[in-house]
Amino acid sequence: MNQKARHDPNSLMGHLLELRNRLLKSIASVLVIFLCLAYFANDIYHLLALPLLASLPNGTTMIATGVASTFFVPFKLTFIVSFLLAVPYILFQIWSFIAPALYSKEKHLIAPLIASSTILFYGGIAFAYFLVFPLVFGFFTSVTPEGVVNAPDISTYLDFVLQMFFAFGLSFEIPVAMLLLIWAGVVDRASLIEKRAYFIVASFVIAMFLTPPDVFSQTLLAVPMCLLYEVGIWLGRFYERPKNDEDPDDVDGPQANPQK
Repeated sequence: MNQKARHDPNSLMGHLLELRNRLLKSIASVLVIFLCLAYFANDIYHLLALPLLASLPNGTTMIATGVASTFFVPFKLTFIVSFLLAVPYILFQIWSFIAPALYSKEKHLIAPLIASSTILFYGGIAFAYFLVFPLVFGFFTSVTPEGVVNAPDISTYLDFVLQMFFAFGLSFEIPVAMLLLIWAGVVDRASLIEKRAYFIVASFVIAMFLTPPDVFSQTLLAVPMCLLYEVGIWLGRFYERPKNDEDPDDVDGPQANPQK
């Protein structure tokens, strides 16, 4: 391939080079944040463990069963936190890459979804940390058999917390998923309204598998899912395409390379 084609932003090689550059920027953002937070790795883990430590009996602490767990577990958490903090910048890079291929109408619809998906995911994590964890860990502590010391392993605790964060973070993305399906024409608001009862049952079934076996945590996941489903139905009116909607030419649409 000649040098001119390599530098042409509308060529295949130009798109691949731009994709590579944006991927490198995204990776670099995660690494920079990780380097800034690495010194505070133990403090970050302690902050994550506060809901559990508050529910443990007096004089009980967490333990580390692995030889190198006290070193690797906090740094693993710090790397995950670095990625989560870099998500807005990573999404910006993704948006900058795909935006030239969208029509102006599509940009106005997709841009709010990208921003709201990040906020909802953070909201799901915060909801789990501040509301769900105190109830869940309090329940586990209350059912500890007599003669058994409740001293959770730091690695096991991290895996459990990340699973809960993932479950609640994805559950809070329900409105975004619904709006994308409506915008793509896969479903419409009328069918979603008709299936409301099925979704309510499904939300409690999903919560049963994603959360510990206590009524409080299951309800705290299922109820927000149902509420977010209603939010998705309400917002769907702004994303539902008319039946006679066509893709007209748009001066602000995908950038093409005119033939000279």
